[in-house]
Amino acid sequence: MPCLTHSIDISLPADLREILCNTPGLERAYVVGGGVRDALIGRDCKDFDVEVFGHSFDSLGRLLAPFGKLDLVGKSFGVIKLTTRPGQTFDFSLPRRDSKVGTGHKGFQTSFDPSLDLAEATARRDFTVNALLFDPRQRQIIDCHGGLADLEKRILRHTSNAFFEDPLRVLRGMQFVSRFDLSPAPETIELCRQIAPSCTELAPERIRDEWFKWASRSTRPSAGLRFLSDTGWIEHFPEVAQLRSVPQDPEWHPEGDVFVHTGHCCDAMVALPEWQRADEASRVTWMLAILAHDFGKPSTTRQELRHGKMRIVSPEHEAAGGPLAQTFLERLKAPNDIVARVLPLVINHLAHLQASTDRAVRRLANRLQPETIEGLCVVMAADCLGRPPRPAVLPQTLVDLRAKAGQLCLQHQAPKGILLGRHLLALGMSPGKEMGAILHAAFEAQLEGEFQDHPGALRWLKVQSEIALPSELRSRLDQG
Repeated sequence: MPCLTHSIDISLPADLREILCNTPGLERAYVVGGGVRDALIGRDCKDFDVEVFGHSFDSLGRLLAPFGKLDLVGKSFGVIKLTTRPGQTFDFSLPRRDSKVGTGHKGFQTSFDPSLDLAEATARRDFTVNALLFDPRQRQIIDCHGGLADLEKRILRHTSNAFFEDPLRVLRGMQFVSRFDLSPAPETIELCRQIAPSCTELAPERIRDEWFKWASRSTRPSAGLRFLSDTGWIEHFPEVAQLRSVPQDPEWHPEGDVFVHTGHCCDAMVALPEWQRADEASRVTWMLAILAHDFGKPSTTRQELRHGKMRIVSPEHEAAGGPLAQTFLERLKAPNDIVARVLPLVINHLAHLQASTDRAVRRLANRLQPETIEGLCVVMAADCLGRPPRPAVLPQTLVDLRAKAGQLCLQHQAPKGILLGRHLLALGMSPGKEMGAILHAAFEAQLEGEFQDHPGALRWLKVQSEIALPSELRSRLDQG
């Protein structure tokens, strides 16, 4: 396919446009990749990559040196990072050929060729929508692989057979279809199926990064899950794969099996205002929690006679899902702080079905640490809304839980102990196991509602007969 040009201008940072348009020697410098794609579909973009033809690495560095700080850390890949001002960095690269000489993401041999033509240089890019070039001097889009038409039709298509060389591109496809609401081309699906065994070549950290992009940036996350299923790559994530064809009671889940339900829940999540305004770590946490919330159903689902009618039930699936979610996250080498937040969300995602008493809410907030009741309510909302064509209405039990947590000031934090070690020290008690036992019993009593303030804690402590209080401590309490 010949390269076609289209008179389309895109918005660039002023300093980048000045460098590209007015620097002698950069006549053949083109903005490439995601910056072009995002500008064409009207999305804000902070990352702009530039590919420069006709230069060696050293000569390109000399051209760029007057405009800011250079970072040559990417020299082996022909990449120079130019920082023009704090927070504004651009990647300049040379056209190159990548040859696969081994397994894994390091199994490539890179050679630079400043004389490559545009079609050959862009053919190594993963998808046609990422292979578009922008010429800032002519204010033209250069399209060598049909990417502009694919972008307009919302099609994800691999650029060339170079796609085979890096299996990570399949997982990039997974998060791209989710982020940009794209439909994969049939030939791309087939190619991905052919290279499915090569997933084992990828480092877990690279797989994790693509899952986290899916979890934090998607607009239609279910599209990525279907992409994994259609390409066969879902088999590398057995906890997700096993959700397929697990039946659900049609009265409560008219949408279909557990895999279909999970996709709807993920789509419901990204529509929630709480998810949209959350920080990235929380978006990742909540999306992974809703992905994993029914991991326990394949092992617990059965038919059972209830109230004279056969029902499909999954008793205690929330507890069964905790270990499976942990296995999934550990395989991805997810950070411990993310794992610690996801697991209690999975295990407690049906907590709104219990009465929202003061005691129950205090204990729930304590169990969820380091996550919060507010985060759990986001996950439960996505679960409840992921059941079309059932009405998209939150159950009153969830509304009540959120209200009760607000009354107790426990939406965003766990209960804090009222009776502390420093209080016992002030009463003359020495640190040790006895103190630890007393503090534990006091906190349990606090969660049960036996006291709500410090004077109440001292009164509670004074009347305890089952706790072996040191004589000097009991004496001080009696005197007080």
